[in-house]
Amino acid sequence: MASLSFVSSSHLTLRRAPSPNPRSYSSSSPRSFSVKAQSVALSQDDLKKLAAEKAVESIKPGMVLGLGTGSTAAFAVDQIGKLLSSGELHDIVGIPTSKRTEDQARSLGIPLVALDTHPRIDLAIDGADEVDPNLDLVKGRGGALLREKMVEAVAERFIVVADDTKLVTGLGGSGLAMPVEVVQFCWKFNLIRLRDLFKEFGCDAKLRVDGDGKAYVTDNSNYIIDLYFKEPLKDGFAAGREIGKFEGVVEHGLFLGMATSVIIAGKNGVEVMNK
Repeated sequence: MASLSFVSSSHLTLRRAPSPNPRSYSSSSPRSFSVKAQSVALSQDDLKKLAAEKAVESIKPGMVLGLGTGSTAAFAVDQIGKLLSSGELHDIVGIPTSKRTEDQARSLGIPLVALDTHPRIDLAIDGADEVDPNLDLVKGRGGALLREKMVEAVAERFIVVADDTKLVTGLGGSGLAMPVEVVQFCWKFNLIRLRDLFKEFGCDAKLRVDGDGKAYVTDNSNYIIDLYFKEPLKDGFAAGREIGKFEGVVEHGLFLGMATSVIIAGKNGVEVMNK
């Protein structure tokens, strides 16, 4: 299980501890950082920004970066752009995980490349929709799960930034969507199969729609089927394997054994979990 350290917003300690989980990453020597106390109360967005900027401090010149998608990841991309503009950061390139992030990065002057030419990523920074005690994740409620997983799976380090509402005891435990990206062809067929696969967890399956009530189309021209569980999954790895067996499934939102650390922003300060 991942280690969890919590202190008030006046001091924050980040330390890496070995995990008894055999699939965890190897531990490294202890590290620490501090966040000074704030004289005024911070909003949730303020705390997300603070945590995202702390993650950006891990970036070094010469790195290839995975640029996440979502409201918290956007703060990190903004900070990277500011540091490049000021000259405090240089000689980095980014690989965006969505068209939205690509547009944001280009507007900030962040040089972009692709996995085709840069298959090794030094550091990826992104948000998450659920985080369990082992730092396994549900991601993709923003619709970018396929590209996010492709990029973050090859990152040497993957730092996740989220708010404290994303913490769960088991994946699927929030009762909110766990996305599965599927091809458009016969999507109803796969919706029924996915729902039936998890019927013991009281699963409901719905096609994601946009603001106009039309089927939401991903950057990859696919649909998303959102799964809603009444009970947390007992084994995320087994669930992921079974989902992947269905023809027409492109990817699922279970990000397992990938995060190396998670920075959680809450109203009382910042918590850091590490493998």
